Amino acid sequence: MEEKYRDWIAILDFGSQYTHLIARRTRELGIYSEIVPYNTEANELLVRGPKAVILSGGPASVSEKNSPVCDKDIFRMDIPVLGICYGAQLMAKILGGRVNKSRTREYGSAVLSVGNRSGLFKNLNEEEPIWMSHGDRVTKLPPGFEIIGATQNSPVAAMADGENRLYGVQFHPEVAHTPRGKVILDNFLITIANCKPTWNMRQFVDHSIREIREKVGSEKVLCALSGGVDSSVLAVLLHKAIGKSLIAIFVDNGLLRKNEAQIVEQRFRERYHINLKTIDAKGMFLKGLKGVKDPEKKRKIIGRLFIEVFEKEARKLGASRRTPKGPVRDRIKFLAQGTLYPDVIESRSPVGGPSATIKTHHNVGGLPSHLKFEIIEPLKDLFKDEVRLLGKELGLQDEIVYRQPFPGPGLAVRIIGPVTEERLNILRQADWILMDEIKHSNYYRKLWQSFCVLLPIKTVGVMGDKRTYENVVAIRAVTTEDAMTAQWAKLPYKLLEKVSNSIINEVKGINRVVYDISSKPPSTIEWE
Repeated sequence: MEEKYRDWIAILDFGSQYTHLIARRTRELGIYSEIVPYNTEANELLVRGPKAVILSGGPASVSEKNSPVCDKDIFRMDIPVLGICYGAQLMAKILGGRVNKSRTREYGSAVLSVGNRSGLFKNLNEEEPIWMSHGDRVTKLPPGFEIIGATQNSPVAAMADGENRLYGVQFHPEVAHTPRGKVILDNFLITIANCKPTWNMRQFVDHSIREIREKVGSEKVLCALSGGVDSSVLAVLLHKAIGKSLIAIFVDNGLLRKNEAQIVEQRFRERYHINLKTIDAKGMFLKGLKGVKDPEKKRKIIGRLFIEVFEKEARKLGASRRTPKGPVRDRIKFLAQGTLYPDVIESRSPVGGPSATIKTHHNVGGLPSHLKFEIIEPLKDLFKDEVRLLGKELGLQDEIVYRQPFPGPGLAVRIIGPVTEERLNILRQADWILMDEIKHSNYYRKLWQSFCVLLPIKTVGVMGDKRTYENVVAIRAVTTEDAMTAQWAKLPYKLLEKVSNSIINEVKGINRVVYDISSKPPSTIEWE
C-alpha cells in the first residue's frame, strides 16, 4: 500500500503494546504508516523510501542479553528518526550514549518540563502531562544530542540531534494519557519530516477498486458475510468493484441475536443488491454443541462446523453442471477474507514469542488449503476504526458502521454452560430488550459493547405471590478506545432499573438481573 502514498512512515516494532497506537495516530494525521519488524534492514527501507522512521517502545531492556536491536545504518539514512521509550534508549545506546536502570521505575502520569519549545515540541506549554512506562533511563547523551525535556525522575525525558533530525522521547506520545502527544507527532511528521497528508478513505476506495478489478478480471469471488462491521464493509466494497461477480454466503448457525438472519438477508439483498446465498445450519450447530460446557471447546466446534458448511457450499458453487453443450465447471477462483492490519502485524512480528491463550478468536479465516482459492484481502492495511471510516465512505448505514462487536461464536459464548435452543431463546429475548433500551437512551454509540450473559444458576424469587426458581442474567457494558483495556460503564440507575424490570416481566424463565462492574484487566470483556 505504501507505494501508492508518496509520503509514508515506517514504524519499527519492538513489541510494545502501544505500537498499533503509533500507526493509528500517524494515520489520523493523514500520513500512511506501516509497522515493520524491528530487524528490517536499512537497505530494504531505503528501497521502499519512507519519509521517516519511528522506533516503538518494547518490554525488553537495552542492557539485557539478546534484547532486540535495529540495523545501526537506519540512523545514517538521512531521514528523520523518532525513538519512543525503548526506541529512544536504543537510539542513545547505539549512538554512543549510556542507559542504566532507574532507581525509581516510572509508570503512569508524569509532568514534562519542556526545555526547547521549537522543533519536536513546537506549540507545547512549558509543562505538559505525559504518560511514562519504563524501568531504564538515558544517563548520558550521545554526541550531538541535547536535552529538550525532563521529568522529576528522568533528567533526559526527551533528547534531540536537530542537525541530523534524530529525536528520542522517554514517554509515550501515542497514548490518550499524553493529551498533547498528537501535537508532538504532528511536529515530527509534518514539520520535521515534511510529510504531505495524503492518506484518506476516499483515496483508499479508489485504489482498492482498481486493484480488485485488475486482479479479479472476469472471475468470481466468494465472500463469507456475517453481518458484522468487517464482513459488511468487505462485501459492499467488493460489490462496488465487481458487482454480480461477487457471491456472498451467510451461514445461519442458530447462535445469532433475535431476527439477525432476516435483517442480514433483507439489508444486503434489497438495499445493497448483493448476490447473497443463505445457508440454514442451525440444527448442525446445535447438535455439535450438545452438552458442551467448556468455552474453548465451544469455539473450536463452531469454527470447525463453519468451515465444513462453507466448504460444502463452495464445492456446490464450483461443481460441474450439465448443459445442452456438455458439462461446464463454474470454478470460483477467489476467496475474499476480512483480514485487518493487526492480524497481519501479529502474524509476522519477530518480537515476544508465544503468549498465554486467553481465548481462541473465531472468524472466517483459516479455511482449508485444499479448497484451492486465491485469497484477496482488501482490508488488510486497515485498523478497525479505519474500517468504520471506510464503511461511511461507501455509504453504509450507521447501524452497520457503528455496530458493537459481536463474537464469532455468537450467543454460544454468552451462555455459560451447555447451549440449548431453550436457553438461546431466553438469552435472545433478554438481549433484545437490553439493546432496545440502550439505543432508546442514546447510550449505544457511547459504549464499546453491551450485552446479556445467561448464567448457569437459578435463584429463588417471588412473582404473583408465588415462589419461582428461575435463571439469572448478567448485564455487561463497557467503555474503551481499543479493547486492550476497558472500564465498566457507569450507566444510570434508572436505565438499569428499567432494563431489569422489562427483562424479568417479559422474559419467561428469568427472575433476577445483575450488573457486571469488573474492568479489563483483570476480567475480559466477554465472559467466555
